[in-house]
Amino acid sequence: MTTSVNEVATEAAITAIAAAHRGRRGPLLPILHAIQAELGHVPEETAALLARELNLSRADVHGVISFYHDFRREPAGRTTVRICRAEACQALGSEALVARAREQTGISLGETTADGSVTLEQVFCLGNCALGPAVQVGDRLHGRMDPDRLRTLLDEAVSS
Repeated sequence: MTTSVNEVATEAAITAIAAAHRGRRGPLLPILHAIQAELGHVPEETAALLARELNLSRADVHGVISFYHDFRREPAGRTTVRICRAEACQALGSEALVARAREQTGISLGETTADGSVTLEQVFCLGNCALGPAVQVGDRLHGRMDPDRLRTLLDEAVSS
């Protein structure tokens, strides 16, 4: 089986990140966060590489990666849209926002559009409960969101 240049670069990046954290207590989570920050996601081969580097089982590493929903298996789209589905936002209409986003983008929560423009995610608190329902588009937080405003934000995300 041949290894691509990209796979070699990914493995080298993961190995370098692990080496930078060697000797620290409990390095797995900081390493995983650093990998996602560097590569934009946590690639499939990460569990095996980190298991070897940290003397852990692959199951242990995989369990941590799969437990935390913030770790992506695939790169995110150019714009990430997070819809809060915590109780306060649910009471104020976040389910209508989820329905609008699914209808408009053609994807479900946790997916990325085929053109790579938008990744749609759910979160369970954006810390903006007093102005719910809340949505985060990229790094910008929006309160008192309604389906029409969300439509405009999604249109802008797709066109950018």
